[in-house]
Amino acid sequence: MSRGYNKIKKRIILPDVRYHSILVTCFINKFMKCGKKSIAEKIIYEALSLAEKKLGEDALVIFNNAVKNVTPILEARSRRVGGATYQVPIEVRKERAISLALRWIIKAVRAARKDKSTAYYLYIELVNAYNKRGEAFKICEDKYKAAMSYRVYSHLNF
Repeated sequence: MSRGYNKIKKRIILPDVRYHSILVTCFINKFMKCGKKSIAEKIIYEALSLAEKKLGEDALVIFNNAVKNVTPILEARSRRVGGATYQVPIEVRKERAISLALRWIIKAVRAARKDKSTAYYLYIELVNAYNKRGEAFKICEDKYKAAMSYRVYSHLNF
């Protein structure tokens, strides 16, 4: 186990080719399966172009707002105090919040996929997240409600 002498350096993530956004690159990397990055890029770019046609806005604006709507503010973390374990609401760090939002969108897309293409289901989920609906937004709301129900234990956050 590391003692903290050597801090892990954060990797520099280059922006994607089409939208020049680091967030889109992170989403492509999370969406990728078995190292097939070109397939993940095709799916995401197709879904973003479908969303752009549907809503009539820039695809990058749609994507950023969808991720922002799904990004959590609070989460309940376990804290052990005096032999008892309490769920304590804690603010989520920015990097973790974005990572959770991207993960929830991908989880919702993979759960919903049945007969149409993955790009279609990703497009539906992005439009729903943009409009504050859908499965990923519901997950975010549920986590927030759970954290707010444990706010009685917020004094244990130290």
